[in-house]
Amino acid sequence: MDDDPFVTHRSLLFTVAYEMLGSAADAEDVVQETWLRWAAVDQAEVRDPRAYLVRSVTRQALNRLRTVSRRREDYVGEWLPEPLLTSPDVADDVELAESVSMAMLTVLETLGPAERAAFVLREVFDTPYDQIARALDRSPSAVRQIVHRARERVAARRPRMEVSVAQQRAVVDRFIVAIDTGELQALLEVLAPDVVLVADGGGLAAAFPRPVTGAERVALLLAGLAAATPAARSAPAWLNGAPGVRIDQDGRFATAVSVVVADGRITHLYAVRNPQKLGHLDEVTLLSR
Repeated sequence: MDDDPFVTHRSLLFTVAYEMLGSAADAEDVVQETWLRWAAVDQAEVRDPRAYLVRSVTRQALNRLRTVSRRREDYVGEWLPEPLLTSPDVADDVELAESVSMAMLTVLETLGPAERAAFVLREVFDTPYDQIARALDRSPSAVRQIVHRARERVAARRPRMEVSVAQQRAVVDRFIVAIDTGELQALLEVLAPDVVLVADGGGLAAAFPRPVTGAERVALLLAGLAAATPAARSAPAWLNGAPGVRIDQDGRFATAVSVVVADGRITHLYAVRNPQKLGHLDEVTLLSR
């Protein structure tokens, strides 16, 4: 039914789960588990369906986090969140766009499960402390301390993200021309001196096993890749609420590249090449808060 609270809040529930898990596939599973629990309760007795559903999806995501954290310990190479194809209007909500950015999701990976859940619910979705406390089975005062600690950890690690969408798009366009031509000087001009490149192949696609730092090293590697894959084609794409790059090779979506821009240059590159993480890029994912 269209007036079913679960249907109404489905994109919100997916967004909560995705920000907690960094995986679209796991988030979908958690949303499905939440629906099964919602279908089994006496919905007439639920006074606040939105709060109930958010609490339920949070608990399911916490359970899933404990499982995937063990799985990620055995991951081959660098682990990055699964990218999402999003609509341009996600960028209109600056806080939402930043919260689902690859840069932020990578920072959230450094938090413990309870810290991550509390931070996401409070900072992104403005959930009252008492509702977070019920979801985490903690007291409101304990939740306040958890959120405070998480804020400090995130603030110490998050890259600066202060440019407009138009500025980021302009830099991305320059980057696309540079990687398609493989011109070293063009790459050096669009990369910040201390740029960091992180690539995720998961052992299923070629990727750098560790982060690469410095404009010269990154530019040389990208120029070498351009020369080795002349048939690859790059195009702009809206990834995780911001302008990014899709690279197609042999007729398939081979790499999703998210960037962080500051002072007209790219400071961080996140390249996802693991084909198992590119499955959600065939259609736009709806996000809300």
